[in-house]
Amino acid sequence: MKLTILGCHSATPRIDANPTSQVLDIANHIFLIDCAEGTQIQLRKNKVKFSRIKHIFISHLHGDHFFGLVGLISTFRLLTREADLHIYAPKGLKEVITLQMKLAKSWTNYNVIFHELTSDKSKLIFEDDKVEVHTIPLNHRVYTNGFLFKEKEKERKLDVNKAISLNIDKAYFRKLKQGFDVTNEEGVLIKNIDVTKPGPKPKSFAFCSDTVYCELIIPIIKDVDILYHESTFLESHKHLAETTKHSTAKQAATIAKKANIGTLILGHYSTRYDDYELFIKEAKTVFDKVELAKDGKVFQF
Repeated sequence: MKLTILGCHSATPRIDANPTSQVLDIANHIFLIDCAEGTQIQLRKNKVKFSRIKHIFISHLHGDHFFGLVGLISTFRLLTREADLHIYAPKGLKEVITLQMKLAKSWTNYNVIFHELTSDKSKLIFEDDKVEVHTIPLNHRVYTNGFLFKEKEKERKLDVNKAISLNIDKAYFRKLKQGFDVTNEEGVLIKNIDVTKPGPKPKSFAFCSDTVYCELIIPIIKDVDILYHESTFLESHKHLAETTKHSTAKQAATIAKKANIGTLILGHYSTRYDDYELFIKEAKTVFDKVELAKDGKVFQF
């Protein structure tokens, strides 16, 4: 699993700071999470192939999280894209994008499929044989979701030599890896657990976009490997976090601790701060395993 930070700052784009956008490489999928201005430039800088992006997840309809989307959709058109594009976003985004394309007479030559989100409860919104994606309802000034990405259980590891010694036909090796018991060449039932071990532990990543401190998300993100949680402010500006419905670094760390997270990544920094090390210093008073997001930074897990 690889996470590439395209942008991790709040509010307006700057020369050296891009608003929110990330790419998650998980189970052979390239998922784009939020799409602020400058996202397609950042995609090129980080050598992410446009053709591999088939699913885009938008947390909410504030401009610093989706104003780059119509440009990216248009670029896909200019590149003669043919593959379907799925967009998971709050209700209303379809109307915005459709109007922009209509007025510009720039209808795509590929299918853009909108999955409109309206529920205030966690929902499964994508699933295949390797990964599933759930919403994480957040508490912000407009309807907002985070997203939980989870790998499914992987194939078990087969002890080939032991399987052969028990006279199991090779045709059944795949079924053993899938967790089934099988019958050997003498008709004896061989328990799966006797010839296999658990496969690699499935990985998980939770993206928590703009939100006030909200303990309701803890059961949803419990025990995830990696949590990206917004930390717009430091505790010295906690009053601003409350009025704007954002979080502080310490609050993000508190969520991580209570949810038993593996590693916390902080981001969405307010432009009022020059020293981002203050965020990690504050968070580590509560939770040890903390990293700072940075434009262009890649996390390998």
